[in-house]
Amino acid sequence: MVSNFHLPPTGYGPGSQPPEEDGAELQYLQMPQDMRSYSHHIPEVEASPELAPALGMLAEISAACLSVAQGMPNVQFDLRELDTANRALIAETMGQGEVSIRMQGVPAVAAQESVFAGVWVLSSADMDAIEVGPVPQLSRDRAFVAKRAGQGHDAPKNAQVVNAPPLLVEMLDKSANFDPSAEAHVINLTLLPHTEADLVWLDEALGEGSVTMLSRGYGNCRVTATALDHVWRVQFFNSMDTLILDTFEITTLPAVVEAASEDLQDSGERLVEVLEAIR
Repeated sequence: MVSNFHLPPTGYGPGSQPPEEDGAELQYLQMPQDMRSYSHHIPEVEASPELAPALGMLAEISAACLSVAQGMPNVQFDLRELDTANRALIAETMGQGEVSIRMQGVPAVAAQESVFAGVWVLSSADMDAIEVGPVPQLSRDRAFVAKRAGQGHDAPKNAQVVNAPPLLVEMLDKSANFDPSAEAHVINLTLLPHTEADLVWLDEALGEGSVTMLSRGYGNCRVTATALDHVWRVQFFNSMDTLILDTFEITTLPAVVEAASEDLQDSGERLVEVLEAIR
């Protein structure tokens, strides 16, 4: 005779529980949607002598991608030299990628990454250009120019400001002794105890720089320069715009918005394919 010890437990498995009285079905949380991905796009035009300037510039942009991938400086192309038809061809070819940048100053400049990583479309009151590089050079030059100056330890604080002052000491030290060859120093606020007052105080203490970046991929990543050299606020949001990771990075530039050498190499090769398809 088999003892109860060896019998399977009762009250488990399909059909073991009474059905819901209202007949409601189990509801699942909606899964994230609309992940962006590259899609190969060929402009619907035929090569003609009138479009030779645009095709020539695309060839130069491709060559620039390959040279910058090897460590050469950024290269910029002035679109104002082209007529309407040629500029339209360039615009259709570039499309719109994942990263956009706003650079405050005079003049204020907006940069939109194309579908070719490391190829940026720049526009302002007196600029209409394409720049090839990991990021536009102007975003490096203006990043920590204070739009709103930081108050440092003089920022007013109340009793709810508890853990922020030691974090500021850490960031001031890392900024003052910054080594561009070192790995990014990351302070993960998501894993550290803090109050809302801590975040407000840090914002006042660090101030605000002149560059804001947004990377749209699987959710969004918002990158904001502070007014303290080399200190960036990097916030990740899921596809439902819920903050899931909140950090400060002490680095030259957060990697999430920078096109890598491999990306630039790939962009140069894909531009060659587009040109061959048009011709």
